[in-house]
Amino acid sequence: MNRADRLSAVLDLLAETGQIEVDQIVERLTVSPATARRDLDALAEQQLLTRTRGGAVAHSVAYDLPLRYKKLQNPEAKAAIARAASTLVPRGAVVGLSGGTTATAIADALMSRADVMEPSAEPGLTVVTNAVNIAMQLAMRPQIKTVMPGGVVHARSYELVGSYAEAVLGSITLDIAFIAVNGFDAAVGPTAHDEREASVSALMASRAERAVIVADATKLDRRSFAGIGRPGLFSTVITDASATAEQRQRVTDAGYELILA
Repeated sequence: MNRADRLSAVLDLLAETGQIEVDQIVERLTVSPATARRDLDALAEQQLLTRTRGGAVAHSVAYDLPLRYKKLQNPEAKAAIARAASTLVPRGAVVGLSGGTTATAIADALMSRADVMEPSAEPGLTVVTNAVNIAMQLAMRPQIKTVMPGGVVHARSYELVGSYAEAVLGSITLDIAFIAVNGFDAAVGPTAHDEREASVSALMASRAERAVIVADATKLDRRSFAGIGRPGLFSTVITDASATAEQRQRVTDAGYELILA
């Protein structure tokens, strides 16, 4: 694991409980105590956490990694996943996008398609998203009809969550939904750090004819706090080619269609 991925992993661990000890980092990431302390010091310098004696606590302004920082992690893998996701979307489809950097990459891929951008009396695509940053990007493309539910903005992920978001999503139908996750364990299913995000993502997936998990290989064999949806809700997993043969087998053995990007 390179340093950038390791720092991201430390912040993901911190997000689970709001605090972390050096010993936990050593055990979970298989690094030395000195490396764990240096990583915590580096993240503290970036004001992404607050150091304590023997560990760290989440920064007071946000308990998890800001999206603008996460964009630096695994960009090639996420771009490849986005391209693979885009091939599943025909012109004119109604697409659901959750929040997250992989979903943001999918929005970028959809906006770059010549067939979607062709002038027409009908939208090239309709995209329903609860992610404020994705909606802002899509709003610049008049050929894409952008729909946002209501809700409360979650500072960690820029996603709209809560009963207002769920009320709107519960009244629409989607052709396909792409749901980004914080972890995917073949036995447990997809998971997220926050139960409010998980609830909205599950509802969006349930309103789609086809629900797809998008997760780079670093998310495989990982579990976060909140499960996303019931068993059988998702039919497909898109991940990148760095997934090991054993990880791929576990996904397919669990009954998912696996697409490698």
